[in-house]
Amino acid sequence: MSAPNGENEFLYELKAEVEVELTLAEASRPEEAADLPVTDWLFDPADAEREEIGLRGLVNAVEVLEKDVPLGDHGA
Repeated sequence: MSAPNGENEFLYELKAEVEVELTLAEASRPEEAADLPVTDWLFDPADAEREEIGLRGLVNAVEVLEKDVPLGDHGA
């Protein structure tokens, strides 16, 4: 991850937030919950996997945007 610089600061912060959420989603270990009886689930493992996939997509999207935003471009 690159250091924030002007217009990229928002993307840098967004990526950091999403990576924290992704770490939490990975730590939930949905594959282990799927082995338990449904009545013992604290969350639906399928929902947790979908969330993790979505977060990975967000991280990838931010990385693409970080590369596409020219330094010093203020939308003018």
